[in-house]
Amino acid sequence: MPTWGQILGEIRAKIKEGDEQAFDSTRNKYLKDLAKYTGRDTIVYASRWTTGDAPPNLISITDEDIHAFMEALYGLSGNKLDLILHTGGGSAEATDAIVSYLRQKYDYIRVIIPQAAMSAGTMLACAADVIVMGKQSSIGPIDPQFILQTSVGIQAIPAHAILEQFEMAQKDCRKNPKNLNSWLPMLSQYGPALLVRCQDQIDFGKELVKNWLGEYMFNQEDNNQNLPDSIATYLSEHKNFKTHGKHLSITTAEDIGLKIEQLESDQDFQEKVLSAFHATMCAFASTNTAKIISNHNGNCYMKKYHIPKSRNPQRKRK
Repeated sequence: MPTWGQILGEIRAKIKEGDEQAFDSTRNKYLKDLAKYTGRDTIVYASRWTTGDAPPNLISITDEDIHAFMEALYGLSGNKLDLILHTGGGSAEATDAIVSYLRQKYDYIRVIIPQAAMSAGTMLACAADVIVMGKQSSIGPIDPQFILQTSVGIQAIPAHAILEQFEMAQKDCRKNPKNLNSWLPMLSQYGPALLVRCQDQIDFGKELVKNWLGEYMFNQEDNNQNLPDSIATYLSEHKNFKTHGKHLSITTAEDIGLKIEQLESDQDFQEKVLSAFHATMCAFASTNTAKIISNHNGNCYMKKYHIPKSRNPQRKRK
């Protein structure tokens, strides 16, 4: 199996030879190799979220991603999907729409997490029939985040953190009314309806995951009727993690009852998955790409993050 560095070297060699689409052609080669091995439609959804240098609104799961999946599904005819997923999360509503769209097309979905699928990414994984994780893979809590314009720029803020901050402010101001002026700059950046929205979003995400688990992952297991609720409750309880960014390993995912396949159980499969993933991630390391949604036939929907016109996604069909 080529390492990340070796694949980057392969890409650079192609560029020297005049291949202006070397990042795309290399990724396509490894995705096609994986699809040929599994016999399944194969899509990678990955964003630049781990580098910390792209605006949250460009790397999050959004409604715009429906168009991305429309492009990625074009020309695919199978009824089983392997979805390689690497995301820090985003909108629960957009995730709901993506799941609905994919489930109208596919009878069986396997979500593969080579590194991490957090927050709404974990929600999306819970809509699969089975999740593939390796020793290095992580999922996370599903408590929602809000992308807000604050005094220090656009920030992704967990709903639980907003609720706790208001509760902290209330308690402090009751004891020390003079502290109100200190709290006002922090609290004024939130709209008056945000507290209600926070609780609604927490309940909404939990309900989605519970329903998806019951309908797909555990739909044929009568003896596990309580698992969807217990898993959704555990993942949505902020007190279980203390931080929205908590990484939950494959061991934890198995312990809470999720259906997990170990990436390492099939060496050939592992190598092909990681090669496709590394080829995708190389674009984030060496270009200004913010998000990639691509299938094994080369259909790709891509976002750039610092060019002014990058709000309009680049589409290409091969």
